Amino acid sequence: MDSFTAALLLREKGLEVIALWMYVVDEGPMEKTASFQRAREGARRLDVPFVPIDLREEFEEAIIKPFVEEYLRGRTPNPCVLCNPRIKFGVLWREARRLGAEGLATGHYARKEMRGGKYLLMRGVDPKRDQSYFLWGLPRGLLPFAHFPLGGMRKEEVREKAKEAGYPFPEEDESHEICFIREDYRKFIENRIKDPPPPGPIVDGKGRVLGRHRGIHTVTVGQRRGLGIRRGRPLYVLRIEPEGNRIVVGEKKDLFRRRLLVKGVNWLHSEPLRGEMEVEGKIRYRHSPAPCRIIPQEEGLLCEFEEPQQAPTPGQAIAFYQGEVLLGGGWIEEVVE
Repeated sequence: MDSFTAALLLREKGLEVIALWMYVVDEGPMEKTASFQRAREGARRLDVPFVPIDLREEFEEAIIKPFVEEYLRGRTPNPCVLCNPRIKFGVLWREARRLGAEGLATGHYARKEMRGGKYLLMRGVDPKRDQSYFLWGLPRGLLPFAHFPLGGMRKEEVREKAKEAGYPFPEEDESHEICFIREDYRKFIENRIKDPPPPGPIVDGKGRVLGRHRGIHTVTVGQRRGLGIRRGRPLYVLRIEPEGNRIVVGEKKDLFRRRLLVKGVNWLHSEPLRGEMEVEGKIRYRHSPAPCRIIPQEEGLLCEFEEPQQAPTPGQAIAFYQGEVLLGGGWIEEVVE
């Protein structure tokens, strides 16, 4: 629905629009998949050319393999953040340029504005749908060519606009949380490797064994349910220790941490950080940005929140804002304290 409406809005502005569709996960012959047929029908309703592009090999190398490897390292990956610079605004943008396109638009709820002679990437106006968090990894030089037609709209408006234009599918056909997984992510990982991580101990902060886990890839930091242990009070996964194949649990209060080491930093708004800076950090998509200070390090930066944040997780992304402006972001490498 979002991609359909983004294309509709561009066409209504008088722009020449091509509908690019990516085939990224092998589900058999491309033309016979339900997603292909839906995309082709959406393009037909909009009366725009439909160009399917087979990106299964590129997606496997750039997204799926790192996804599996991160879980096997006891980390929690964020494939959507990787996909935007590597696939959508990487491989797909190259294909678009080959077709003669002058820009690439997506259905993300984010805004782009020109201020002081340069483009800024900003939060979408709908706080429940803002997806700027997923875009911090875009190369700064790409911003002039990136377009986000839905950034100034709320979901309700998009839904109504799409229906008026004859959007032919029920809303439950919209994107999955992780587009390439139709099953439980644990089964997805186990089906792609020869030797899944073995079971191991679940321990408390003092090292006392409380139970057994089914493999370090089966849990994430902050998880409470499905651990198979009962101690009269809720226990949460505090950290995953792959070197000892064990999971450390504790009370909810123990999940709150203030200081993070961040690597793989990308800046959209300014030159690389040279001194300390007061910003707001967002440690997951559904997290509210919170005041923090970022301090350059030899590799990456140190992020210190004013108030402890719940369950910052190695492998996840952190985005940095000043007001509505997305400054950039990076990957949580380590939770320091």
